[in-house]
Amino acid sequence: MSVAVCLLIYSVAVAVLCPAPLARLTASGTAPRLGAAAWLAAMISVPLSWLVAAIYAGRAVLAQGPRGAVSSCVGALHGVALGRYGVASQVVLLLVTLVAAATVGVLAVRLARLLVRARRQTHRHAAVARMIGERVTRLRLRPDAVVLDCPERAAYCVAGRPNTIVVTTAALEVLDEPQLSAVLAHEGAHLAGRHHPILAFTRALAAVLPRLAVCTRGATEVARLLEMCADDAAARRTSGPIVASALLALAERPTTPAAALGATGLDVVGRTDRLLSPPRRVNRAMARLTTSGAVAMLAGGPALITLLALSGATFCSPIS
Repeated sequence: MSVAVCLLIYSVAVAVLCPAPLARLTASGTAPRLGAAAWLAAMISVPLSWLVAAIYAGRAVLAQGPRGAVSSCVGALHGVALGRYGVASQVVLLLVTLVAAATVGVLAVRLARLLVRARRQTHRHAAVARMIGERVTRLRLRPDAVVLDCPERAAYCVAGRPNTIVVTTAALEVLDEPQLSAVLAHEGAHLAGRHHPILAFTRALAAVLPRLAVCTRGATEVARLLEMCADDAAARRTSGPIVASALLALAERPTTPAAALGATGLDVVGRTDRLLSPPRRVNRAMARLTTSGAVAMLAGGPALITLLALSGATFCSPIS
């Protein structure tokens, strides 16, 4: 069996079988950083496997002849490519190849455009917020924070040059000092962890491949888990109950722009329960162990298949 076939089987298995068990594994958010890494590994491994498989298949078709029963199909395609079965079949193969290459190119261009558009939106929003926002005494702990006069309760951050944290006047009215410190720490954790480009990538990949549940569901799960990462960072600065109370105070009428990351963006109830009832140390250790294994399997799958092929493993060796 060729490397290309191995990689295609792997990608199908990840795309079809992975979302449900991975969602169960990361549902509690016991190890949110590793959970986000597992979803990212799953999302990236599928198109990466397609790319590597296409490279190996193209190499086999264009550069190799038939070798054994397994490679008879490749040998036939090789003959078609050389024109042994007539010009018509050669043209059809060429058209199929061009269509496949064009599809990959269009998807890559679309992904790049979505990423550039998201970057421009966040930078533009940050610039506008700094222009119309004002700094108040309560936000002096965060020089990158501004206050906007708005009747909606909101606190969010946007990536820019520089990055900006936005808090509305309505939010300031319901947050006491510890809660405000927790909210600012939460948004600062998003900026320090560079969560904006991660979410921009996952959302763009889900838009480019909307029929792949591993991408569409993965984008939502990564966003939720990154919110939990920021919750944990804020809890270390203040406490879990304070962060939970701040989330509930802002969750009554949450408002977060599409280009921003807000404290009340996703699953406020689940995140609040998690902060008020943190998992035991044993549960955290088990979650980290199992999730680390999932990350290793998902991230290392394509690399392992290629290494086995290069080492001469017969069940997954390149046709050469």
